[in-house]
Amino acid sequence: MAAIDISRLAQPLVAAAYRAGGLIMEHYRNGGPVHRKADSSPVTAADLASEGVILAALAELEPGIPVISEEAAAGGDVPETADRFFLVDPLDGTKEFIAGRTEFTINIGLIRDHEPCFGLIYAPATNQLYFTRSEGEAVAAALSCDGPLPEWSAMTFSPMRSRIPPEDGLVAAISRSHLNDATTSFLADHQVASTLTSGSSLKFCVLAAGKADVYPRLGRTMEWDTAAGDAILRAAGGVVLTETGKPFFYGKREDGYANPGFVAWGRMPRQT
Repeated sequence: MAAIDISRLAQPLVAAAYRAGGLIMEHYRNGGPVHRKADSSPVTAADLASEGVILAALAELEPGIPVISEEAAAGGDVPETADRFFLVDPLDGTKEFIAGRTEFTINIGLIRDHEPCFGLIYAPATNQLYFTRSEGEAVAAALSCDGPLPEWSAMTFSPMRSRIPPEDGLVAAISRSHLNDATTSFLADHQVASTLTSGSSLKFCVLAAGKADVYPRLGRTMEWDTAAGDAILRAAGGVVLTETGKPFFYGKREDGYANPGFVAWGRMPRQT
């Protein structure tokens, strides 16, 4: 396969996320029924509307690259993957969306040789956009889906870099909906001075922006939950490891694309 210049993915996929975000916000404001998938997790019309926009954009932009998307996969549409494929969560944080909170996102990630190389996260309710603009470069921007899509040249992109852990204790980003005993034990065993609580993939972005130091998620997630945020964090200088400290990789088809527990670090703390 020909190499992909990931820098050319950002502009068209930001436009797709903007369109998908507009549809999500229409459903967010107007409400609607909540259905249950086979695994009892919730799905709404907003999930499906967003997925339709993003899958159409990817099919036009990179027709030869397989896409594994959460709702399509729930319906049995899981294409064979090779050395590269897209992972899409069209509405990450559906529980937050249903509860009327704002911490839900659109996630688009590209995997190359089992590692994420491109990521885009858009939080339409808070106008937050994060993506990898090129190899090793993560940026943030403001983007509202209430008005027209701005010209690319008119947008302001701020570099994102993770920080060196402070000596007076770590700031941990933790999940609002998935704080389990294992995570609580992790926090107790490390030098955590304070915590930031949020939903969805935004916790990766908090680390990438240098506002927190560690994000432990010691429970089940899916690859489409983490790929975009993982790519952004890696480009900002961070790393994601399994809870046993091994490299975190993608393409686990034999596991149904489920992830093991992981720990995301803005920067690895110095060993003492």
